[in-house]
Amino acid sequence: MKSNSMNTTFARLVMGVGWVFSAGLVMAQPKADQPAALPLNDLSAFQKPGDNWRIVGDVTADLNQKNVLKSTPGTGILANLPAKDGNIDLVSNFQHGDVDLDLDFLIAKGSNSGIYLQGRYEIQLLDSWGTKNPKAGDNGGIYERWDDAKPDGQKGYEGHPPRQNASRAPGLWQHLKVSFQAPRFDASGKKIENARMLLVELNGVAIHENVELSGPTRGALGKDEVASGPLRIQGDHGPVAIRNIIVKNYDKPRPELMNLKYAVYKGRFDKEPDFSKLPPEAQGSSVMLTANVTRIPNDFLIRYTGMLRVKEAGEYAFNLGAAGGGGMMKINNKAVITPGDRRQRGSVTLPAGDVPFELLYAKMEDWAKPSIGLAVTGPGIREYVISDASGATNGDPTDPILVDASSNTLLRSFMDMPGYKNAQGRTLRVVHAVSVGSPEQVHYTYDMDNGTLVQVWRGQFLDSTPMWHERGDGSSRPMGMVQRLGAPMPGLAKLSSPTAAWATDTTGSGFRTRGYVLDESDRPTFRYQTYGATVTDAIRVLDNSQGVRREVTIQNPSADLYARLAEGSTIAPLENGMYLVDGKAYYVRIDDAGGATPAVRKVGDRQELIVPVKGKLTYSILF
Repeated sequence: MKSNSMNTTFARLVMGVGWVFSAGLVMAQPKADQPAALPLNDLSAFQKPGDNWRIVGDVTADLNQKNVLKSTPGTGILANLPAKDGNIDLVSNFQHGDVDLDLDFLIAKGSNSGIYLQGRYEIQLLDSWGTKNPKAGDNGGIYERWDDAKPDGQKGYEGHPPRQNASRAPGLWQHLKVSFQAPRFDASGKKIENARMLLVELNGVAIHENVELSGPTRGALGKDEVASGPLRIQGDHGPVAIRNIIVKNYDKPRPELMNLKYAVYKGRFDKEPDFSKLPPEAQGSSVMLTANVTRIPNDFLIRYTGMLRVKEAGEYAFNLGAAGGGGMMKINNKAVITPGDRRQRGSVTLPAGDVPFELLYAKMEDWAKPSIGLAVTGPGIREYVISDASGATNGDPTDPILVDASSNTLLRSFMDMPGYKNAQGRTLRVVHAVSVGSPEQVHYTYDMDNGTLVQVWRGQFLDSTPMWHERGDGSSRPMGMVQRLGAPMPGLAKLSSPTAAWATDTTGSGFRTRGYVLDESDRPTFRYQTYGATVTDAIRVLDNSQGVRREVTIQNPSADLYARLAEGSTIAPLENGMYLVDGKAYYVRIDDAGGATPAVRKVGDRQELIVPVKGKLTYSILF
């Protein structure tokens, strides 16, 4: 039954009232099983641990001493403290196939270790601080395979270097996140699909995506490949500490669509029609959900019916992509996705067995290519596409607009600060930000409203797509490993005493920015006035890309003027003017304070590092 009347259910939503048209399926993050934290109260989670492995409460590594890792008693951290000989790898009791693995690691200067998925595929852990062009053997690299029968220089092969060096300095905690897909075997045990590193992130940066592994890497537990194997941590190469090991297994069978039938109806519908009274333009059976069952380019409705075979009872989440239109879905006679659901996502608790399945796809917009994408996740099941893969688009299809820093480069833009909120509870935005990139692959953002450094990062420079794509929003985003330095506040402030609160803005200071000047290498020195003083602020990249040095020069400084160098959950003084900031996130080194004495003070549940300033202050941030 067709009608020209605008009813309230299907067609109005498809026409855009309460509907979002999508170019395809964007993989979602539905509710899933809670991952398991590996207990580190003792070594009982591992097979026959050697004496080099300990459970400790804390660790420290000296930036100037190779292969030295010191520990203090306690629990929660797994430490490899090698002796001269007898050092062995550590192998988990648990076995895994498809898995997501998260962990923090801290490596000593010059040290080397590795994480072997299934005991066979190694992700390298290495002190790669300052390396510009990482190789497969660098931090985060997928180590090479090895064949002794090949000529010298060719024995190692199929190694995969990280896309960029996202490493932190030795002695700092780093974060590794891995999504691994195990090799597949048929009923006879023959391998039918290689293992894959679906995603590897180092310190929040994607360094590998969808890397196929044809076989075990060098030093594996065995040359054979298996459906399930243990986690293995290299212990015979150098000191390393690991904490917060989180394991999420994907070992349950996937639901399958069975007896799938389709019917195609031409036209636009003001509501879900009575299909018993409406003859289809075409109908038949299909092995998958796809929009390719019709050649009609636009203004059609596809109805799929069948059974969903559920092998494991539990809650399942679905994510639908319906290009150029909209969709509805029922499972077990329950509405899971409705036309009014802008997210096009839904979840339902299903029993084991075969349950009825129905999906409608209405194509209404002629600018989009017809496609259907449906992704599913459930208990012990990694999200997968149950439809035609052409209906899935992982992420925004917009071509990125990237800014390279092959020479010293400046870009003014808005800069958002994730993790920090403004007075309205929204993500804090620096509105007069200048980001400075260098060919040394160390970059920073300066807040000209406060005369302060807000973030530094290592790796690639900026993604300016949010600023320059179409109308844009004026913002850019760092592309490398970012170290944020706290909520933007004035870099200098007058304090009536060393315990007085730091000013949160420049009110009453007479602050006025005077822009910046470029040197012969196009490196900026920022200038401003505050409290009647004239300030120049020169930030330069350290040798070997280890961080940045900041030189602040003040003419006519007022009395009781202080600089705020760092803030964090903890600030621990080390030797030679060094401080370890925010739970081992980065170092501050005071190079020249003009004889002034720095102080670490407590502010609520945080700490600040401040120092009185007179004519000149020089300090470095190493990360």
